Amino acid sequence: MYKIIIVEDEEDILELIEYTLNSDYKVFTFKDIKGVEALLEEEEIDLILMDRNLPSMEGSLFIERLRKKGYNQAVIYISAKDSSENILEGFDRGADDYITKPFNLNELKARVKAVIKRIKKDVEVLKYKDIIYDVSKSKVFIDDIEISLTHLEKRLLLEFMKNQNKVLTRDYLLDTVWEDSFETNSKTVNVAVNRLKEKIDPLKEKNYIKAIRGEGYMFC
Repeated sequence: MYKIIIVEDEEDILELIEYTLNSDYKVFTFKDIKGVEALLEEEEIDLILMDRNLPSMEGSLFIERLRKKGYNQAVIYISAKDSSENILEGFDRGADDYITKPFNLNELKARVKAVIKRIKKDVEVLKYKDIIYDVSKSKVFIDDIEISLTHLEKRLLLEFMKNQNKVLTRDYLLDTVWEDSFETNSKTVNVAVNRLKEKIDPLKEKNYIKAIRGEGYMFC
């Protein structure tokens, strides 16, 4: 089930949106930005519905800040700021869509569904710097040159690309990448990561994967 964060300081609107989407998505609600970033660290969120008029910080500025930190979740602004300039500003600040208040609940559901559908299509091809991972064809390209990786190395790279700028522990990688993790250990992870690094960065110039002492690895 896709996961959605709703940030809206008007409680009646927040509850209405939650009620409208709760049957189709797993919904997390906030009245302000406090706690949003912490949840993004804990959960794989697919979409953020963000009000712009919030008590502590303008919503689109918060999204800009998240983008600079590497968070790339889809965003729909729901705002009373309805001028053409406001809407263009919203798209400039990371919006995938923009809904003005007051809004129709059926339109809201349709717009959310459309953005989620685009997300589902987009994940077939992952891009990061000069790496392109065509998931549907199971092919990896760097600088438009196909790189030969084993099935395990592709799974490992995919997990890193889906979790950019996050520390992934060796135990986490064992559980998510290795199909029979009970037969492996942390040394197995170290060897596999080092082999992957050699293949995607043979000259050791790009440093895609960093070892974090005592914790694990980060793809950045």
